[in-house]
Amino acid sequence: MTINQIFKIYFSPTGTTEKVVSALTDALAEKLGLKEQVYVYDFTRPDGRTYFPELGEDDLVVFGMPTYAGRLPNLMLPYLKEFVKGNGALAIPVVTFGNRNFDNSLIELRDILEANGFHTIAGAACACEHSFSYELGAGRPDEEDLKEIRDFAGRIVSKLVEIEKQHTEAAPVQVPGIPADQNHGGYYQPRDRHGVSIDIRKVKPLTDMEKCTQCGLCAEICPMGAIDHEDVSKVPGICIKCGACEKKCPLQAKYYDDAGYLYHKTELEEMYARRADNAFFL
Repeated sequence: MTINQIFKIYFSPTGTTEKVVSALTDALAEKLGLKEQVYVYDFTRPDGRTYFPELGEDDLVVFGMPTYAGRLPNLMLPYLKEFVKGNGALAIPVVTFGNRNFDNSLIELRDILEANGFHTIAGAACACEHSFSYELGAGRPDEEDLKEIRDFAGRIVSKLVEIEKQHTEAAPVQVPGIPADQNHGGYYQPRDRHGVSIDIRKVKPLTDMEKCTQCGLCAEICPMGAIDHEDVSKVPGICIKCGACEKKCPLQAKYYDDAGYLYHKTELEEMYARRADNAFFL
């Protein structure tokens, strides 16, 4: 088994998935002697979802996605299924989650990659700061997380050596979750304390115009291209509540005031204040 190139490929609105993928990829590249053969493909913005790099059997891909409602972001699925092709490349599916649970996102990503011509050899689910909150998983991935990720890279390299010795193709990495034939279990449905569903699908960010300077950064970085470039207080497109506009605004001018959204955010912060564990699979 010869690996000539390593790819960091990710969807990362607030940068946490990118940080996890980069830490794992860079550690792998160092251990494999491929620091000069690392390539990045970021499909977070709409213009990154019109094509996909050409991969082959000599490539290793660390593929990162965030968990939304226990699954992969549903609006990214058409791109993943239509454009993302492995052509025999090895892959490590990686998901991040906002300190609650990754539920079925990792098995969903693994299944999509396997169906699209990748051979998955390892997998990881890493806790990160929640997109809704500055408190839930605050500052993660932190140094403790990054050390775990770098240690995992060493275990992956050991597995690659064993695969090479055995001259066999590794079976798809086994990860927990509900498989594709059961629709990966559906999406996590937030509820209030009385069991009533909270629907935040149509909630959109607001803009504090006393703070906003119309710099346009929020419109530039929005993964859905949902914010009006001429008037950033308008959000005519679909908002996926990724947190990019709110967390990356230098003046903290973006915010949410929807009662259901704020209730769900507070409940998550209260229920999942503990430090969630990362999970690694070989």
